[in-house]
Amino acid sequence: MMLGSDVSSLSTTAATAAAQGLSIVVPLYNEAAGLAPLHERLEGLARTLRSRYRLASEVVYVDDGSTDATLAIARALAADALDVQVVSLSRNFGKEAALMAGLDHARRGAVLFMDGDGQHPPDLVEQLVGHWIDGGYDVVYTAKAHRDNESVLRRLAVAGFYALINWGARQKIPEDAGDFRLLSPRATAALRQLPERNRFFKGLASWIGFRQIRVDYEPAARAHGITTFNAGRLVGLSIEGLTSFSVAPLRFASLLGVLLATGAFLFGLSIVWEVWTTGKQVPGYPSLVVGLMTIGGVQLIMIGIVGEYIGKILSELKARPIYFVAEHSEKHAAAEAETAATERTAAE
Repeated sequence: MMLGSDVSSLSTTAATAAAQGLSIVVPLYNEAAGLAPLHERLEGLARTLRSRYRLASEVVYVDDGSTDATLAIARALAADALDVQVVSLSRNFGKEAALMAGLDHARRGAVLFMDGDGQHPPDLVEQLVGHWIDGGYDVVYTAKAHRDNESVLRRLAVAGFYALINWGARQKIPEDAGDFRLLSPRATAALRQLPERNRFFKGLASWIGFRQIRVDYEPAARAHGITTFNAGRLVGLSIEGLTSFSVAPLRFASLLGVLLATGAFLFGLSIVWEVWTTGKQVPGYPSLVVGLMTIGGVQLIMIGIVGEYIGKILSELKARPIYFVAEHSEKHAAAEAETAATERTAAE
C-alpha cells in the first residue's frame, strides 16, 4: 500500500509548459468597480505569455457571494486572449474556500492565485512564470518587500504570528508570504490531493515542498472600494490559520502550564522556608485569591485552545462540502477557437 503520491510525471520543462498552460484563479468579493480594468490587464498579460512562451492561459473568477454587481460584470467579460470561467458560489464561504473552488475548476496545468482588488500587479506574473519555466521552480511565492507603511503594533503582531506558527514546525512558512503565488503542474497536483477541509493555503503551499523561490514586490494601492479585513477579522483568520496548520498553540498552553506549576511549587517552597526559619505563617487570603484567579484564567485559556482543535476535528468528521457552486459559465478565447479551426482545416 502506497501512502505517498508520485507526481514526477508532471515535471515541467520549457518544451512541455506550453502544452500544460496556465490557470489564473481570482477570488472576488464585491469587486465590481475594479473587475473590468483588472480583466483588461489580464488580457494583455495573456497575449504577452502567448508571444513569449506560447503559453495558453485561462482565468477563473470565483464570485464568493458578492452583494454588488460583481457577478453580472464577470458574466459579461470577453474572452479575447484567454479563456474565461466564472464560478459563482451559493454564498460567502470565505477566501480559502474560494481559492479551493478555483483550484478545483482550473483546467490548465499550472495555477496562479491572485486577488481581485488590483493590489497584486498582473505585470509581475510574467516574472513568476519565468521562474517556473526558465528557472524550473515549482512554487513561486510573493512577499511584501517591507512593512514600513504599517503601524508598529501590526508589524509586531505579524512577526508574532509567524514566530508562533513556525515554532517547532519542520516546514516553515515564509514570513510576509501571501496568496499571490504560482504553482507548477506537479505542485498543483500535490495540493489537490490534500484532503483536509480546514485549509490554510499559505501553509499548505509551503508544506508540499518542491523547489520554491521568493519574489518581493510592492503591493499597489486599492484603486476601488475598501478592504474588508479589519482588525477583528484578521485576528479570526490568524486563529484559523494557527489551528488549521500548527499545533503551536497546544504546545504554548502546555509550556504555560509547566511554568505556572513550577512557579506555584517554588512559591510553596518559599512559604515552607519562611515558616521553618521564622515560625511565622504568611497571611494567605490575598495570595490565595490571586493564585486561584490566575490558575482559573489559564485553565479557561487552555480549554479554549483545546476547544478550537476539537471544533476542527468535528468539522473534518462531518465532512461537509467546502463550497457549493450556484452557477458556472465558460467562454473560450477567440484566438484558441481560430487555432483549433485552422488545425481542423489542415487535417481535412
